[in-house]
Amino acid sequence: MAISTKYKAVNLLKFIDSEGEDAARAVLSAFICGKNKEVESFVRYQAIDFAKRKISMTYLIFDEEGNLLAIFILTHKAIDISGDTLSNTARKRLKRFSTIDESTNSYTTSAFLIAQLGKNYANGLDQRIRGDEIMDCVFTILEEVQSMIGGGIVYLECEDKPQLLSFYRNGKYRFFDFPTRYSADESTKYIQLLRFF
Repeated sequence: MAISTKYKAVNLLKFIDSEGEDAARAVLSAFICGKNKEVESFVRYQAIDFAKRKISMTYLIFDEEGNLLAIFILTHKAIDISGDTLSNTARKRLKRFSTIDESTNSYTTSAFLIAQLGKNYANGLDQRIRGDEIMDCVFTILEEVQSMIGGGIVYLECEDKPQLLSFYRNGKYRFFDFPTRYSADESTKYIQLLRFF
């Protein structure tokens, strides 16, 4: 899958290499995500450190004019999935990428995590890109990584909001649910969603 020529997804470390860290900080500090202040804060204050330490990698999506339209953040993570929550078909597919604990009927696997995803709401830039176009950029990168190192599972977490859930469950890439997680203080419910390549 190729990213539309309207957009360019740039690895943050490569951006720093070509433009310098001060330029990267300037671009990131102008990122506004009013719908998710957690994403905005991460992009502004932690993305560079996390990228340098290889904890996660932020990608910047620019338009042809060089405007930052959106970001997404990728990493990999080991996850445990209860077999009780999966269909027979999903269990069969999961076996290819997992180790199974028969005593607990759970699968342990390494998965690509879409850690954050967000549009830049500064000056109406959010109107220049759709959610499915951001996901096209995400999966273009993931397919490149998969071709180099293998793997076949992608997952993400999102808040229990109908519009978000509909986008992930019913959109182009069709994720399915696996067990819910709550924040450390149990004030926020996160729906965990999974997809096979």
